[in-house]
Amino acid sequence: MSGHSKWATTKHKKAVVDAKRSKMFAKLIKNIEVAARMGGGDPAANPTLYDAIYKAKKSSVPIDNIDRAVKRGSGAETGGADYQTIMYEGYGPNGVAVLIECLTDNRNRAASDVRVAMTRNGGSMADPGSVSYLFSRKGVVIVPKGSLSEDDVLTAVLDAGAEEVNDLGEAFEVVSAAGDVVAVRTALQEQGIDYESADTSFLPSMSVEVDEDTARRVFRLIDVLEDNDDVQNVYVNADVSDEILEAMDA
Repeated sequence: MSGHSKWATTKHKKAVVDAKRSKMFAKLIKNIEVAARMGGGDPAANPTLYDAIYKAKKSSVPIDNIDRAVKRGSGAETGGADYQTIMYEGYGPNGVAVLIECLTDNRNRAASDVRVAMTRNGGSMADPGSVSYLFSRKGVVIVPKGSLSEDDVLTAVLDAGAEEVNDLGEAFEVVSAAGDVVAVRTALQEQGIDYESADTSFLPSMSVEVDEDTARRVFRLIDVLEDNDDVQNVYVNADVSDEILEAMDA
């Protein structure tokens, strides 16, 4: 199992038991608003908006909140903020590469908060380009297992551009080129296979194996960063072994 898969498993488990539901809702709503602003308020004509709404519904975000976010983003209702996507790069404990994706209406606040979170939790900021080359932008579709086998999923998505299917324990992760994510999720839908989310993500092309102490410190840093309202996603290239994950769960 690749280092990324183990990390994805951890992230998946973490998302399932994440108590910070209101923060998660806020981030999903923000994604919808931005998608509607960028590509219009019709999900049928805006795949990014379709996927943002689908993920929010799967995460039990109330329909009213979703509808209002679409209206704000598309300009049908006033009150939408002017969000910008900003990527910050840095190093976590023991030199683990960290990519921080922010969606913010205040660039100075986001930069300051990210810097404080990094420096207080064993990390440091890095110049643009010094870390991002270690990651590739990919399409990622999460499929709940249910009664599905890995072959079932692979057969459904192979002709749609899927590159690999990873077993995350309770779900499968389908990885593709970023531009193929809509084709992959459409192929699953055509086969009647339910999926949880379809996103573009940054996956590490080179991972660093870490010990338990470093893993704990890296996870702590991620928690602090993700607690920030401006931070949408945190990506790291830490490779955490099954044994260490089990020790941390215990």
